[in-house]
Amino acid sequence: MLTNQQQIAEAVRTACIETALATYEEGGVLGLCAEGRWEYAISAMQQLDIAAIAADYPAPDRPTSPD
Repeated sequence: MLTNQQQIAEAVRTACIETALATYEEGGVLGLCAEGRWEYAISAMQQLDIAAIAADYPAPDRPTSPD
């Protein structure tokens, strides 16, 4: 079973790959050269809202210390 941190990492990786593929293709439709398409894809990945992705994976309850 994956830990919470591993689940977040997998979600971020998936989002990056999906974003890169989609924007690379979109860059082609826009007429960008191969280098421009990759720059476009990288820019899109840099703009991903990582906090929003992580919010789907709340931290597990931690034991409280006795008072």
